[in-house]
Amino acid sequence: MTIMIIGLLIFLGSHSVRIFAEDWRQRQIVKHGENTWKIAYSVVSVIGLAIAIYGFGQMRLDPIYVWFPPMGLRHAVALLMVPAFIMLVAAYVPRNAIKAKLGHPMMLAVKIWAFSHLLANGRLGDIIFFAAFLVWAILAFKAAKKRDRLQPVNPVPTSAPATIATVVIGLIAYVLFALYLHTLVIGVPVFS
Repeated sequence: MTIMIIGLLIFLGSHSVRIFAEDWRQRQIVKHGENTWKIAYSVVSVIGLAIAIYGFGQMRLDPIYVWFPPMGLRHAVALLMVPAFIMLVAAYVPRNAIKAKLGHPMMLAVKIWAFSHLLANGRLGDIIFFAAFLVWAILAFKAAKKRDRLQPVNPVPTSAPATIATVVIGLIAYVLFALYLHTLVIGVPVFS
């Protein structure tokens, strides 16, 4: 579990710079350039995520159970992941109404993902893993909303085709992940 926690600290730590050290981040971008910052940020993030995922897999080999969630909560996770996938896609599709309304749909998607997985997983490592992401998403969303208040962004016109595409792509991504990729990547089938 130690390896997983180290990975989480690296990954979520790098993603928390905007929460706790925005001024420092801006100075580094000015000093080294935006591309250098993005490359360094990406490298640290990928390393942290790889370590966290490896540690998560290792933790599952010798689990410590805190509680045994009712089987029905797995269905709740499957249901909650539908809007989470749509919000995740909304973060990237330009001019969709979901992003215009929510402002930061990716952080909301992470909140839903982490919270729903906390409901259905009772191992200590799972609880630490998903709780860490949930706390990060809450803090990151709060910091992003504060930045929005300090520097309001001009409203972007939305389009119905972009919003429809967001929903359709989100639903397709959900189906592909639920039916195939979750088992392949995580080793646990969504529907069993």
